[in-house]
Amino acid sequence: MVLLLAIVLVVLIRGGSLKAGPAVVAVLFGFFLASTGMADEIQRFLNSIADTVNSIRF
Repeated sequence: MVLLLAIVLVVLIRGGSLKAGPAVVAVLFGFFLASTGMADEIQRFLNSIADTVNSIRF
């Protein structure tokens, strides 16, 4: 997941739709958010989304 988000961030910066300053703020926000009490809830939420997507059969 981290690699995917990093790739999206690089594409947005290189595409010009996200400047370096706001990108640094977004990375720092994510870094500090991960050290809060909300980190477990966010991880559970993302895991449930991943499980749901994984269970969809085409």
